[in-house]
Amino acid sequence: MENLLTILSNKSLLMAMAVIASSAMVYVFLNFEDKFLSFAGLSETAMIDRGHKLYNERCSSCHGVHLEGQPNWKTPLSSGRLPAPPHDLSGHTWHHDDTTLIGITKLGLRPFVGGTYESDMPAFGTILRDEEIQAIISYIKNTWSERERVYQQQITRQTNSN
Repeated sequence: MENLLTILSNKSLLMAMAVIASSAMVYVFLNFEDKFLSFAGLSETAMIDRGHKLYNERCSSCHGVHLEGQPNWKTPLSSGRLPAPPHDLSGHTWHHDDTTLIGITKLGLRPFVGGTYESDMPAFGTILRDEEIQAIISYIKNTWSERERVYQQQITRQTNSN
């Protein structure tokens, strides 16, 4: 009888653990499902909306909620590093092709401006998936006027044709 009680209590414990694990998985999926889903098939509007959310989570603390960048972004700080530039029309983001924008976001600035350059810009390649980086850039580009979007598209085409 004692063995039967032990077996039943072990089975009950295993069942309880299975229910808890299943509940935890459902919770994670429902609350973080976008981390597991591909962005394939998203409409342009949905991609921009997702990019806006990700920008607010990952970029706005330095580059500003309204893409305005940090004050005096062209003047080096006492550390010698430049403040975060704006991504709105007052900045130079729209002067860069897509490959460079994705690369800077993924790898940081150093590979693009020189080996000794120091920046506070983190490399997001291990933090954000490629689709998330693309969504952020899509959001930023969507805030530009038609003139800047066309210019940036031309730069991208020229770079890709070389």
